[in-house]
Amino acid sequence: MVGALTRVKSNLDSGIPQAIQYAAIEALLGDQTCIAEHNSIYQRRRDLVMNTLNKIGLKARPPKASLYVWARIPDGYTSLDFCNRLLDETSVVVTPGSGYGQHGEGYIRLSLTTPDNRLEEGLSRLEKWGGRL
Repeated sequence: MVGALTRVKSNLDSGIPQAIQYAAIEALLGDQTCIAEHNSIYQRRRDLVMNTLNKIGLKARPPKASLYVWARIPDGYTSLDFCNRLLDETSVVVTPGSGYGQHGEGYIRLSLTTPDNRLEEGLSRLEKWGGRL
């Protein structure tokens, strides 16, 4: 009985739910005009983040196809320590790279999905703070 229930369950909930698959098909076959507009928004946000990181002395490579920018933190910090410092001194939240495994240590991750007004406010705070690295 357990074997039969396991087979039924695995066929019901392993993989992406069918409704999401149908929605994805519609999205891929539907109007694509919004893609260029969305790409432009993320590219502009990426450029703003990259400019600010350069101004405050953090090294980062512009992502080619991502909603995140990864920046190298200064020596002498763990990624968590650096995130806490930014939060304490600027009230800006970034994600410690260590949360993504051992190879993420030494980096912070900044999101490009934040609305423009919030992103610009956070970048402004980082820029004002930047001389303290």
